[in-house]
Amino acid sequence: MTKDIEFVVKSMADTVLKNEQFFTELDAVVGDGDFGYSLARGFEKVLENWDDIDRTNPGNFLKENAKIIMSSVGGVSGTIWGTAFLRAGMSLGTNETTTKEDVVPMLRAVIEGIKKRGNCDLGDKTYLDTLIPTTDAIEAAINEGKDDLEILDIAAQVSADAAEATRPMIAKRGRAAYTGERSIGTLDAGSVCLATLIKALSEDWRA
Repeated sequence: MTKDIEFVVKSMADTVLKNEQFFTELDAVVGDGDFGYSLARGFEKVLENWDDIDRTNPGNFLKENAKIIMSSVGGVSGTIWGTAFLRAGMSLGTNETTTKEDVVPMLRAVIEGIKKRGNCDLGDKTYLDTLIPTTDAIEAAINEGKDDLEILDIAAQVSADAAEATRPMIAKRGRAAYTGERSIGTLDAGSVCLATLIKALSEDWRA
């Protein structure tokens, strides 16, 4: 499944670069407007170094991506995304292969990492408001014996709904938190980004 993980990371990188302007505009509403740009520079570096990234095992591959992102993405985004890739890699350990059953523990590890590094939780209008319900939905779909495409379709729908559900929330973390009640009625850029990545992945996987 190393190839599957490579496929996911490549899909994410391509989608981030394609949506750089969209993510920047989203963030500019109540943030500092550098989200799309910062993220795109990080994934640009990932693609530049693609052939040289350690592929000894899936965990190492993800940890190497974490290093690239942490060193090339500025601000909070670099810390959060670097932590996400690092925790995902650590959860896989040195296993040479991974299975569908590794996905949920990997996502749970990412959630815990973001909670700790971002000092945030569900309801704070952050990535977690999309990541947690989507992970729960993926876990339920796997337990029900759904196939890969069905799981991705469910994840795409749940993440889109969860991102939209951040609109009435008050931002409690990041630059958006300084705007207080002005953040009500806006979408969380991180949540929309995740939903966009998952939708693109489901389309790429189907293709």
